[in-house]
Amino acid sequence: MGKLKLIIKREFLAKVKNKSFIIMTILSPLMAVGLLSLIIFLNEKNSEEIRTVAFVDESQQFSDAFIDSDVLKYIDLTSIGIEEAREKTKEFYYGLLVIPKSDSLSQLSKSITFYSNDTPSIDVLSNIESKLEKKIRNLKIEQLQIDVDKIKAIETTVAIAAENFSGEKSSKIGSMLRMVVGGGFGYLIFMFIIIYGTSVMRSVIEEKTSRIIEVIISSVKPFQLMLGKIIGNAMAGILQFIIWAILAGLILYSVTLFLGMETVGSSSAIGQMSPEMVQQMQKSSNSDLQVLLLEIKNLPIMTLFFSFIFYFLGGYLIYSSIYAAIGAAVDSETDTQQFMMPVLMPLVIAIYVGFSVIENPHGPIALGFSLFPLTSPIVMLMRIPFGVPWWQIVVSMSLLIITFIGMVWFAAKIYRVGILMYGKKPTYKEIYKWLKY
Repeated sequence: MGKLKLIIKREFLAKVKNKSFIIMTILSPLMAVGLLSLIIFLNEKNSEEIRTVAFVDESQQFSDAFIDSDVLKYIDLTSIGIEEAREKTKEFYYGLLVIPKSDSLSQLSKSITFYSNDTPSIDVLSNIESKLEKKIRNLKIEQLQIDVDKIKAIETTVAIAAENFSGEKSSKIGSMLRMVVGGGFGYLIFMFIIIYGTSVMRSVIEEKTSRIIEVIISSVKPFQLMLGKIIGNAMAGILQFIIWAILAGLILYSVTLFLGMETVGSSSAIGQMSPEMVQQMQKSSNSDLQVLLLEIKNLPIMTLFFSFIFYFLGGYLIYSSIYAAIGAAVDSETDTQQFMMPVLMPLVIAIYVGFSVIENPHGPIALGFSLFPLTSPIVMLMRIPFGVPWWQIVVSMSLLIITFIGMVWFAAKIYRVGILMYGKKPTYKEIYKWLKY
């Protein structure tokens, strides 16, 4: 036991004292928050771009439909004709909308054309289409001499309140929240396994190629060495994630404060609104916030927390033991490629299945992959926010523990033989023989 502690301490200190570890620990939250801020900034700048669209209305029925918005301005070029409007638009405007003459509104709706120098934006086309659809609808109502007030009285908006049989209510905001929480936890485990599993593998390969492994094996058992490497790297990884969480939280808080000050400073737009509009916006915002807080309260937070820790460690221990066995079986990192695909395949499948779980979190596919030990750390965590029976979690955890014990035993058998094998690329057949030694 004392030797195992020494190996764990050695691996942990070797990892945390590494310059790349220190640099990435500090830079990663800054890069992540910076990238997020850049994406938000670019989206805002892109949405602020004002595009001017010219139109030629030969039907003389749609000019009042084109009302300027914050991102779209309209110029009426009907008086100068289509050909001259095309030339002018090429030089000065984003695009040209041509509405021809037609005896039928139904035929007219299929003959409208939009011209532009480049491929037009989907948002721009959708915006224009919605305006035209509304106008054509109103024109048809006038032609049929239908009372508009009666039509408005007929139109009804249906809002279905979702609630399970135990009385717990749910909403679209709640579904999105569960998706984000489950997906975030699942993706964290995926990244942790990939980063620190390969770190264990590289550590084994480095010691093997430097032949220092022969000296170490003379003092400790191969199983102790493998387990020490796995636990030591896991402790370093957990420390790094804790630091990332704290730094990212502080940076996000600072950015939020800064953006909040900017929002307050740019409140002139709100001041131009009517009191009724401001009141309606505040009411809608407060309602969404209340729903979000209620949905957060309804999340199985304690179950999520303890499940995350368990699956976080369980998934890492299983895969890192496999990575350690691969590292012991090869002489260089380039030789690992033939063994990486079978290891990565369950993780990739787990990510894809996990995101499909959102549509049917209690279906047979979701259940099967959340119980299968090589995919359960990711898929089960994505299911838990949607509510999972306790027996399924217990079965999943039990299978994960049994698989971990079996996987460590198999990995130790490969590790024990492969750690001293040099000069030959092992095949799957040879590795199978090592299990029998």
